[in-house]
Amino acid sequence: MHSDQPARTAWRKSSYSNGQGGCVEVDDSRPGTVRDSKDPHGPALVFPAEAWKSFVQAVRSGEFGDV
Repeated sequence: MHSDQPARTAWRKSSYSNGQGGCVEVDDSRPGTVRDSKDPHGPALVFPAEAWKSFVQAVRSGEFGDV
């Protein structure tokens, strides 16, 4: 892929989403990239891959309580 071509995205909403609009989506093609599901054309936040990996591990281990 050439650098002037847009990267393919694979946005996915959490399986824990309750459909009430308070969710974020993650881009599975670019780990660490998240956006507000209510504003799919708005900005996305991009975290360094290692920071995102640490965050996901902390969530899975229950470090933040029940989510």
